[in-house]
Amino acid sequence: MKKLLVLSAFAAMLASGTALADTSAKKIAFSNNYAGNSWRQAMLDSYGIVTKKAVDDKIVGAADVFTTADKEVPTQAAQVQNLILQGYDAIVINAASPDALNGAIKQACDAGITVVSFDGTVTEPCAYRVVVDFKDMGKQEVEQMAKFQPKGGNLLEIRGLAGTSIDDAIHAGILEGVAAHPEFKIVGSVTGDWDQTTAQKAVATILPSLPDVVGIVDQGGDGYGAAQAFAAAGKPRPTIIMGNRQDELKWWKEQKEKDGYKTWSASIAPGVSTLAFWVAQQVLDGRKDIPHDLLVPYLAFTQDDFEAALPKIKEGGVATHEYTQEDAMAAIKANIKQ
Repeated sequence: MKKLLVLSAFAAMLASGTALADTSAKKIAFSNNYAGNSWRQAMLDSYGIVTKKAVDDKIVGAADVFTTADKEVPTQAAQVQNLILQGYDAIVINAASPDALNGAIKQACDAGITVVSFDGTVTEPCAYRVVVDFKDMGKQEVEQMAKFQPKGGNLLEIRGLAGTSIDDAIHAGILEGVAAHPEFKIVGSVTGDWDQTTAQKAVATILPSLPDVVGIVDQGGDGYGAAQAFAAAGKPRPTIIMGNRQDELKWWKEQKEKDGYKTWSASIAPGVSTLAFWVAQQVLDGRKDIPHDLLVPYLAFTQDDFEAALPKIKEGGVATHEYTQEDAMAAIKANIKQ
């Protein structure tokens, strides 16, 4: 009878996806291809806070972070191959390319290593992906712009880090949004690398050649820099879609107080890195019910709620959310197809 009860409990655990393994000795590496803007710094800060506690609590044995010296795919591929040789049990990765790293990712999987990509996701089927609907976010930028600029007009697009899945998806969404709103026309495009300084220089360079612009659609981390470029050039202030950075929201608040300036802000929360960590830990813990694609919402602010969020964002930082193990379990459950 006792044996039957044990077997029944074991079967129930399997059915519910409950963890069956001990991960206290497991080592998880984080491969990051870029750290040169406020979002990436916030991402690393959140990851460090959560994983340090996970190691201290003996949930995992190690959670080491490795950032490449440049943004190039070959450098990150070599890094992943090195992590394989170092014997890590899982690799969390923010990838430089959605497909160019697939060879290295497959090598990791073939070596029995769990791979979880996020933000910059990979297409290799063996990997897990914590994904945000970036295409929808790009489309929503134009939808929101149509509310603020109902007559339409010329738009400037500021793109992100070239070659990444994020840049491609947001750009595709913006194009889809413009197609649905032919009153708008993209008259210029620059690369801002999701960084205020880079965006400001790029916008300042292209501004003299542009016709009047009513709005800027972008990818986050570039709104404040764009605003500074327009102000320095003495150009009329456009409607700038923001990306949840503290300096952007602070500028928005100042403009709102001055003359009621209206816009919209959205970005993936940098703390999604911690969700990817917990997903890796749950896979190592023996869960068999985790989908390879987990969709999480992006974080957006409107004219009515951004001021309440601003004091909670540290100076120079980004609005974020750090995930717990329980959050990860809830996200997994929400993504399991019934």
